[in-house]
Amino acid sequence: MDKRKVINAYRRGFISIQECAQILGIDSLQIMGLVHDPQAQERPQVLKKQPAGG
Repeated sequence: MDKRKVINAYRRGFISIQECAQILGIDSLQIMGLVHDPQAQERPQVLKKQPAGG
């Protein structure tokens, strides 16, 4: 499972910090570092348009 999705689920309140750590297979101290890491935040994906005609 994607770490960003698990962390996002924690941030939205769907799972607890302990559940988040258990899903990711890390201890509670490590999860706090991931939760506060700005690079771990889920970013919206921008779709690029295909050029018309090929």
